[in-house]
Amino acid sequence: MDPDNWQEIFNTLQKNKIRSLLTAFGVFWGIFMLIIMLGSGKGLENGVTSDFSGTATNSVFLWTRNTTKPYKGYPAGRRFRFNNSDIAAIYKNIPEVEYLAPRNQLSNNANSNNVVYKLKTGTFSIYGDYPDIRNISLVDIVQGRYLNALDIKLQRKVAIIGERVLQELFEKNELAIGKYIRVKGIYFKVVGVYKSRDKDDPDERRSKAINIPFTTFQKAFNYGDSVGWFSMTAKKGSSAAQLRKDVMVFLANRHQVDPNDERAFGYWNMEKEYLKISRLFDGINFLIWFVGVFTLMAGIIGVSNIMLITVKERTKEFGIKRAIGAPPSSIITQIILETILLTSVSGYFGLVAGVGLIETVAAVLIHLNVNSTMFANPEIDFQVAITAIIVLIFSGALAGLIPANRAVSIKPVDAIRDE
Repeated sequence: MDPDNWQEIFNTLQKNKIRSLLTAFGVFWGIFMLIIMLGSGKGLENGVTSDFSGTATNSVFLWTRNTTKPYKGYPAGRRFRFNNSDIAAIYKNIPEVEYLAPRNQLSNNANSNNVVYKLKTGTFSIYGDYPDIRNISLVDIVQGRYLNALDIKLQRKVAIIGERVLQELFEKNELAIGKYIRVKGIYFKVVGVYKSRDKDDPDERRSKAINIPFTTFQKAFNYGDSVGWFSMTAKKGSSAAQLRKDVMVFLANRHQVDPNDERAFGYWNMEKEYLKISRLFDGINFLIWFVGVFTLMAGIIGVSNIMLITVKERTKEFGIKRAIGAPPSSIITQIILETILLTSVSGYFGLVAGVGLIETVAAVLIHLNVNSTMFANPEIDFQVAITAIIVLIFSGALAGLIPANRAVSIKPVDAIRDE
């Protein structure tokens, strides 16, 4: 289209400023509310799913309990324990296992200090771990290193400590790496300091712990070859729920436990909990899109109705154009462009306003250092914004199609006579 046609479009919209603004507001409000609902929904999802930030979402935790069924001459109520050979056997026989991490925990009285550094003492959780635990219980190393295979093989007396341990035992800005702490009378060299990724841990419980090599733990604290419990993750494409069942049946056979006695094992399936939340937010996002799109469509239908009124008012103008040789396509193009311009501009401002408000809320939350597990980091995906703009342009063209066809369906002679 040439500049004269664009000028005509702008003049037409300016003649009815109030009508144009009110019509545009319907589209503006529709896209604004869609963006606000999508951003708020994402903030809610980010907040709730942050509960899973400290643990692999495809992980399973397994421990033993008393049997509830007699089996092969053994009575119900029998207690059995995992051991080192169980862990090796799982690795060898269950190919769906990605990471496997046995763990022991040192029992202690909450009122007694079990760790000493110089003149300071404290009560902390003491764990015997394999390096693979880092891929299941997620942490970030802030000083030094994590446990490694040589620590396990050589049974080194080394330890990694959580940030809370660092704060309680060491002076501010004191370097903990290379220092020795005493755990139950045994000295361990600090080789690393970690920070838990778990956001749902206001008391920093997971950072108030000390981790030492699993083999060292067993030897130093007389645990023999016993394993308190273990955690594992399923390989990509494998189900954690099915992996849990396979491992339980496998271990039941090894320990002469009825394979159908699921109550003989305690377990926690993180994948199951994560999928519940994921499905919940899939439903919420569908509802948001459903409500948002229909709100937007209401505004676009309003544009189409207003354009029908405009076409009726301009019937004589279109008749004169047709009479002097203007092709129907030029009239259709002009009306469609008017609706596209109206919807696109108003929709763009609604998009900018919505994104601007979401970004402002996100910045305020960061500035106030709000660490909520219910609402965090509201955001809008760039692809969603682009999709919204494309939908607006398409909808604008669609909204102008009916009025445009109405305009060219009138015969020029009838249009000129119209009052």
